[in-house]
Amino acid sequence: MKLLLWIGNEPSQKALANKLAEEFDIIGIVTESRISKRKITLRKLYYYIYEKIFLSEINNAWFEMKNYFDQKYSAYPTAKRLDVENINAEEAYNFSKDLNPDLIIVSGTRLIKSTMLSIQSQKGILNLHTGVSPFIKGGPNCTNWCIATKQFHLVGNTIMWIDEGIDSGNIVTTEFTPIDWKLPLLHIHISVMEHAHRLYQKAIRFIVKGGNSNVKQESLGKGKTYYTKDWRLKNKKDLIMNLREAQKNLSQEEIQTKQDDYQTIEIKI
Repeated sequence: MKLLLWIGNEPSQKALANKLAEEFDIIGIVTESRISKRKITLRKLYYYIYEKIFLSEINNAWFEMKNYFDQKYSAYPTAKRLDVENINAEEAYNFSKDLNPDLIIVSGTRLIKSTMLSIQSQKGILNLHTGVSPFIKGGPNCTNWCIATKQFHLVGNTIMWIDEGIDSGNIVTTEFTPIDWKLPLLHIHISVMEHAHRLYQKAIRFIVKGGNSNVKQESLGKGKTYYTKDWRLKNKKDLIMNLREAQKNLSQEEIQTKQDDYQTIEIKI
């Protein structure tokens, strides 16, 4: 199976690339290195200082998770590679269309637009969503949204066939991530990401062996899409408060009881 990867230029995606290279033939990698264009205002500076002092656990967990993967995988696997600022750039399209992949793998990029989606591959284009679709979708991070909104039972991952929407494609497989809620936020994020990588590997093996799973999200139920612009100071405070409460009182039985009300898509190899 010849894979083409469209991934964010981040340690967790680099780790995914290395894990996939151990099993499959990676014929090309397009990485997206985004340039921050946010304007600094006095309000944003105030929030930054406040979060640095009182809510540092959130950012620290994310950057320490990056460091965790960076230490395990310091370089990308050997393959043709192109780095772009925007995954929808013309260079990315020209690079990709000539490779003739069997399957295209997406993770950690901005929304893929129609020109890139028009590139032909034998099997199609898969996307990873670090959340359980259709019940929780969006950004910047569904695990954090789950904690901030006390939806601990919806922490998990989805592999889907990509479309032009936000985490809205037909589903290949979904799984809840086993979490020890007594552990710090860093370990929760690592657990989710390691599980995401394993689920991606499992989905690709399933497709390689001729498996077919293409489930419409609306057939499973309804959920909510969260947006990065709505991730604010109040939500971050809620995350820390709810996590502290979960570390003391949340039981696996309570999680399981709530998860039983949701349908996931299992695949067997």
